[in-house]
Amino acid sequence: MVVNNFSREYGTLKNYVVGYLVSIVFTITAYLLVTHRATVARSFIIIAIVTLAISQFLAQLYLFLHLGKETKPRWKLFVFCFMVMVVLILVFGSLWIMNNLNYRMTPSQVNTYLNNQGGGF
Repeated sequence: MVVNNFSREYGTLKNYVVGYLVSIVFTITAYLLVTHRATVARSFIIIAIVTLAISQFLAQLYLFLHLGKETKPRWKLFVFCFMVMVVLILVFGSLWIMNNLNYRMTPSQVNTYLNNQGGGF
C-alpha cells in the first residue's frame, strides 16, 4: 500500500529514467551545436539552444517536479512562481550589474584590465 501511494504521489522509476535521458539528450545536443558552430549558422544555434533550454525546463517540471499532476496545484504553483521570480531577479540583476560596471569603466581601466589579462592591443 505504501509503495502504491509513493508512486502515485511522487512518480515512477520510469518517469525519472525518461526524464534523465531526455535531459541528457537535450544537454548533449546543445553542447554539440556549440562545439560544431563552424558548420551551422549563428542564428540557428541561438534559436536551437533557447528551444532546447525551454524544452528541458518543461520536461523537468513535468517529469521531476510533477507540476500539473497533483490534486491541489495551488501550493506547487505558488512555489513555482516564486522560483521563477527569484531566477529572473538573479539573471537580470546580474546582467544589469555587469552592464553597469562595463559602462562605468574608464578607457584607462579597460586598457589596464586587458593588459593584465594578456589581451592587450
